[in-house]
Amino acid sequence: MSSSRDDADALRGLEAVPLALPRGLELEWLGVSGYRITYEGVSLFVDPYVSRVPLRSLLLRRRALPDAAQLDRWIGAADGADVAGVLVGHTHFDHAVDAPAIAQRFRAPAYGSASLAALMRLHGLGGLAVEVEPYRRYELGPFVVSFTPSAHSKLLLGLRVPFDGELSCDHLHGLTPGAYRCGQVWGIRIEVAGTSFYHQGSANLIDAALRDEPVDVFLAGVAGRAVTPRYWQRVLPRLDPRVVVPTHYDDFFKPLGAPLGFVSRVRLETVPDEVRAVSRDATLAALPRTDADRPLVA
Repeated sequence: MSSSRDDADALRGLEAVPLALPRGLELEWLGVSGYRITYEGVSLFVDPYVSRVPLRSLLLRRRALPDAAQLDRWIGAADGADVAGVLVGHTHFDHAVDAPAIAQRFRAPAYGSASLAALMRLHGLGGLAVEVEPYRRYELGPFVVSFTPSAHSKLLLGLRVPFDGELSCDHLHGLTPGAYRCGQVWGIRIEVAGTSFYHQGSANLIDAALRDEPVDVFLAGVAGRAVTPRYWQRVLPRLDPRVVVPTHYDDFFKPLGAPLGFVSRVRLETVPDEVRAVSRDATLAALPRTDADRPLVA
């Protein structure tokens, strides 16, 4: 069984590997499955989540809403910022809590499922919600984005998706962590500056839906892969990535700025061998989290 020390050692090694992105293209990891991709001053947010709902809110069914102070600290103000969109792969709280607030802050459309549109309406932002169509190519500034039907890993004993179903809460006061139902799951393809990314927020897929389209960078959710049969064998040949960047391995209940912890039994240190057993050509790399001066829990 892996330990936090093994995971921390593996992470340090992966963070030392460069992504070799084109000049002017930046990729920032916000923690969990959250990213900010910026090209020449224009940004996209993908599954942004910096408010960090504490575990006690889940256990005690307290409201889980965006934290303006944390957004100010880690996302910044709208002044002078150009944001082309907010993309959400599914609407669990650790992927979707902050999407409405960031969309409102930057007056940017939010793209995702019917559940995301429902969440946006709860915040009075239905006019900024775009319920996406599979495979349609959306031109967002310098980015071209498309959404592939996907699936969430069955984390509950390998049998069920946690908080499955559609988000149907009818009032902000009812938005406890468990009210953020999964909704439709999407894999997200992003093309910009001659570089392609594929973001998969959970370690599962729909084989018939994922097309054989090589990508440069695969942002691969790794939590839950142990309960998804032959995960790497099924996904890597389809994407044939140049670089695999593991994501969604940090403890998503701990606030940004605190020592980085790891999801229980995530076994990050085994990911390189797992990937190389299927794809010897792919490079493994990791990004420092946006609070990169934080220590690691070891």
